[in-house]
Amino acid sequence: MAKKVTSKKAASAASKVLRDGRTSKASKTAAGSALSQREKRKN
Repeated sequence: MAKKVTSKKAASAASKVLRDGRTSKASKTAAGSALSQREKRKN
């Protein structure tokens, strides 16, 4: 099974959703899910 990774653009949009107080709980759940699939930064 291929590893799914959220794109940088999608992760950025998801981050905006989480920071916006006006978005629904369902939107925040989807945004959190997208961010959890983002590849970790390599330091």
